[in-house]
Order: sequence, then C-alpha cells, then structure tokens
Amino acid sequence: MAAATSQSHLLRPSPGLRRASLPSPSRISFALRAVSKPTVLVAEKLGAAGLELLKEFANVDCAYNMTPEELCAKVALSDALIVRSGTKVNRSVFESSAGRLRVVGRAGVGIDNVDLAAATEHGCLVVNAPTANTVAAAEHGIALMAAMARNVAQADAALKAGKWQRNKYVGVSLVGKTLAILGFGKVGSEVARRAKGLGMHVVAHDPYASAARARAIGVELVSFEDAISAADFISLHMPLTPSTDKMLNDETFAKMKKGVRIVNVARGGVIDEEALVRALDSGIVAQAALDVFTVEPPAADSKLVLHENVTVTPHLGASTVEAQEGVAIEIAEAVVGALKGELSATAVNAPMVPAEVLSELAPYVELAEKLARLAVQLVAGGGGVKSVKVTYASGRSPDDLDTRVLRAMITKGLIEPISNVFVNLVNADFTAKQRGIRITEERVQIDGTAESPIEYIKVQIAQAGSKFPSAVSETGEITVAGRVKDGIPHLTEVGSFQVDVSLEGSIILCRQVDQPGMIGAVGSVLGEQNVNVSFMSVGRIAPRKHAVMAIGVDEEPTKETLTKIGEIPAIEEFVFLKL
Repeated sequence: MAAATSQSHLLRPSPGLRRASLPSPSRISFALRAVSKPTVLVAEKLGAAGLELLKEFANVDCAYNMTPEELCAKVALSDALIVRSGTKVNRSVFESSAGRLRVVGRAGVGIDNVDLAAATEHGCLVVNAPTANTVAAAEHGIALMAAMARNVAQADAALKAGKWQRNKYVGVSLVGKTLAILGFGKVGSEVARRAKGLGMHVVAHDPYASAARARAIGVELVSFEDAISAADFISLHMPLTPSTDKMLNDETFAKMKKGVRIVNVARGGVIDEEALVRALDSGIVAQAALDVFTVEPPAADSKLVLHENVTVTPHLGASTVEAQEGVAIEIAEAVVGALKGELSATAVNAPMVPAEVLSELAPYVELAEKLARLAVQLVAGGGGVKSVKVTYASGRSPDDLDTRVLRAMITKGLIEPISNVFVNLVNADFTAKQRGIRITEERVQIDGTAESPIEYIKVQIAQAGSKFPSAVSETGEITVAGRVKDGIPHLTEVGSFQVDVSLEGSIILCRQVDQPGMIGAVGSVLGEQNVNVSFMSVGRIAPRKHAVMAIGVDEEPTKETLTKIGEIPAIEEFVFLKL
C-alpha cells in the first residue's frame, strides 16, 4: 500500500479555499489562499493560545454544553469540529453535516467518543493531540499512585475534620514493588520512566509495543496474565475499545495478587466498576486511585467514589496549565493543517506516514492522481471500472517503498471524475470497495539510482473498452504511465506508445499516420482558436507508420476546435482529457 504526500489535495480543503501557485516539491500540499474563511466549531473549552491560532485562519464558533440536537444543527454550518472527551461525535453528527464537515479534532489522546467508522465513510479526517498532555497524564498517574500508597487524601480529610490518626494511615512503600503497566504507549512509557526512578520493578503488557523500546527503558514486556498476577501496583493506559471494555472484571481480579493497588488515568470503561467495588470489599484490591469513570461525572451516591479505600480526582490527567495550552495549540495546528489540505501527523483514521516519507513522495502524489484521472477518462461503455493494476518501478527494494498514500490518490483520480463523490486519504479504500473497484499494486525493482523513490508509475484498467483504442496495450488493458521530471509529473506512455508531455492543464491525444506536417497542422488549428499549447510530444512505432501525439493545452478547446482536429485527413482518432 502507499506512502506519499501531496502536491494534490490529500485532504479536501474547505469550500472557502482555492489553490494558489504550486510550492516546491518538498511541500506536502498545495498552498491555499482564503476566499472566505472556513468555520471551526469549538464544542468544549479550549486554551486561549489555540483559539487565537484558529482565529488567524478561520471563523471560530465557541458553543459549549450543547444538546445533541444543537450540535447536529451547528455542525451543518461548520467545516471543522473540536471537542474534548465530553462530546459524543456519533454517526448522526456526520450525517447532519451533509458532507461539509472535513475534520474533527479531539483535544486530547482518546478518541472513543468519536465514531471513526462514520467519520471515515463520510471522508472526515479525525485528528487528536497525543503528545501535549503525555507528561501531564503520566505525572498525574504517579501522583495518584503515591497519594494512594500513603493515604494522602484520607489523612488530609481526617485532619481537616479534627482527627489526628497517624496509626490508621500507615502506608506502603513504592521502592522494590512491581508495577504492571497495561498499555505501553506514550503515557505508559512515561509512567514507566518515572516509576523506575522511584525504584520500582516495571513490567508491561501491550500487544503492539516494541520490545526493543521497552528494553531501552528497562521494562520487560509480558503477557496480560503474567502482568496482573505479578503486580503489586497496576497502572492502566490503554484506549477504550471493544477488546478493552471492562478488561478488569471479576475474572481478572481473581487472578491478581491479594492486596494489589490499581491506578487508572486512561478510560473509566476499561474497569468493571461494580466488580472493582466487590474486589475492594473482599480485600483482593487493597486500594484504587481513579481519575476516570465509566460515566462522567459519576453519580453522587457512587459506591466506588465513596469507598474509603478509593482516591478519586475529576478527570484531571491533562489538567496542568502547560498541558492545556499545549493541547490547544497542537489540536489547532492539526485542524488548520487539515483544512488547508495537508495530512496531519496525528490523523487517527488515515494512514500514518512519516513526515520524511511524505516529503520525499510529494511530487509522485500528483502524478498518481493525474494518471488515474487520464485512465478513467479513456474508458468507454457502461461497464465502468472494476479492475485496476498499479505498478511502481523503483531502484529501491520493494520493502522500502510505502505506497499507501499513492494508492489513495489513484483511487481519488479514478472515482472523482466520474461521480459526485469526494475521495481523500481517509475514505479512499472504503469508497473503492463500495463501488466494486479492485485495485492491485505491484512494486518492481529496476536498475537505477536509489536516490529517487520511484522511477515511474503505471496505471492499467482491465476489462474495459476505450474511447481511444491506441491507449490499449498489447496485453489488452487501458495503459498510461508517467514519471516525475524536475518535480513536475509527465505522461510517458499511452498504450504501447512512448510520449513525453507535462501533466499540466489538459491533454489532447491523437493517433495519426506518421507523416510530415502533422504537428504544424494540429498546432495551427489550436492557434486559430486561441488555445495555447504548453507541450507536444509524438511517440511512434516505426517511421512513416502510426504515431500518437500528446498535446498539453492551457485552455479547454471548444467542440468546434476538436471537430476541426478530427477532420485533419491523417488523424485517425483523438480524445480530449481534462486534468
């Protein structure tokens, strides 16, 4: 699958934007200039620095504490939506947007309050802010663990009530204890670093974590059962998913060491709260320190919250001055970038492609989309496009070529010219599957320099007739190929004919008898109609036989102009293709 960034729009820019001049190939997307500002709906409080950044680019509508109906009404007028954890962005929200909503920004890490499947189907990018509050959440986890171990909250409350109870609140030490971290991502690994500094032995369970990264921190990755059975302390740092919902329950509590202590600064739903109360009452769990709950805020008479061996805080994991400002800036930058058509590094429902790969592949993204646009316009008949093969030729090993974004742009080029569906990196695979289009990819290693990631891209459509029969190769597929020259995409192959024309503006393809004066004859017709020719290339099988002329034009010729070209005696077939 594909890697790349965009000289074309990876993400759909806001309707109030239009493309300006093309920047250097290292840029991810086209520069955009505002005709009218997009609208960003901020549904929960956001730091002032983030709001100011948003206001420089967009109209900002801050509307807090909305009902679901109010949110659906507002989102229909918005290009972007920013939420924290308290707003449910479900399928009805995306349906209410009627296609206008292009990006949802989650100011924080967890995205369980956003329906990712619905977002993807509607081509809406979801971005989060995974780094700005990492340290704050880790610090809060450590603070809760230490406060729980030393009964800080209970002793504080007792002393303020006039009770001096030193003997009652004897705690336990952290040094030498085993801490099991469940979920070894950014926050989990930061907790591990700090726990190691406190002299704890740290193990972790995470099916997706790198063993090498864990070893570098001094952490041993173990199975879930081994982690919970060996732990004196358990710290939770996993997202809430179907597989983690109520992960700690009666069955898992029964496998734990008696007197275990549990810290949760992740998501309330990963613990069966009723089961936790039973485990606390039985002594299996000695203490719990919780920052998150299944329902927030929890009921005032919650047995869990009121339990004497439970320390609680009201979802304060990210609540530091520094984290709040950092999250606001991080999510604002991600949302603005997405509205500009750029691919955010924090996208959660699109391929995560390293920035250096995006930069290197930028020119090839435009090439991929334009080749697909050309190929689909060559299809004739009502059968449509069902089977597409894409070949990437490179001097590098196929394993070194990530083509996820290129594949998405191929899909975009195939579908958009023949439908009213908008395709982007987010919904490309879904849209292709929905329309029954099967796209296969082949990576071919050829002799050449490894400095250039791709030598050429070839797009072939099988089992389809062609408006321009010369575009059908000897193997029976509509075939176009191209390469990047000096940062500009070029068409280099049509069917079995070799050409060389810049993929700028639009293209006229003509099959002709190879004889003198043909270039002049076609050029004269275009010149008479004030159609400017940007490039012209002729590919032929052999002298004086047949040739294909590829002509790049800046303006769209009128029907009369195209008719005159077709009337030139040696022209056997022609087609106009819009890019």
